[in-house]
Amino acid sequence: MLVITLSISITDMKKGFLRNLNFPYVKFKFKINDNKTYIFDEIRKKFVLITPEEWVRQNVLKFLINKNIPINHISIEKKIIVNKLNKRFDIVVFDRNGNVLLLVECKSYNVKLDQKVFDQIAIYNKSIMAKYLMITNGLNHYYFEIDNTNKKYIFLNKFPLE
Repeated sequence: MLVITLSISITDMKKGFLRNLNFPYVKFKFKINDNKTYIFDEIRKKFVLITPEEWVRQNVLKFLINKNIPINHISIEKKIIVNKLNKRFDIVVFDRNGNVLLLVECKSYNVKLDQKVFDQIAIYNKSIMAKYLMITNGLNHYYFEIDNTNKKYIFLNKFPLE
């Protein structure tokens, strides 16, 4: 098994499917096993198969960690029940009391962030009850605050947990 720590340049990314995303530059650990590439997930403490959506998710995780959100306040891909169906959220950030602050929906960089994506996270949030929502495809990021009193979403111009 080969484990590589890489600082990937934008030029190198364009050669493969790891596209340059709209996040600050960070380093990742990769390994190649049976001609498949894996990326190290700092939250789950294991290597996971890299896909375009996983690439976005890992960039979001590094972004959150660089915003000084404690690793033990972040949860990834856990099962939730939505309308009696088993679903999985991408990322949740908790406050120190265990309340959900932020629900993140990650899509591949080649997926358009449209009403369908917003509807998906809104439905998930009926179970999770996050204060803020983030949807991203790595290229575009949208942030919303939930106004439960007036039952509406407020669009935010920047990341809400700064």
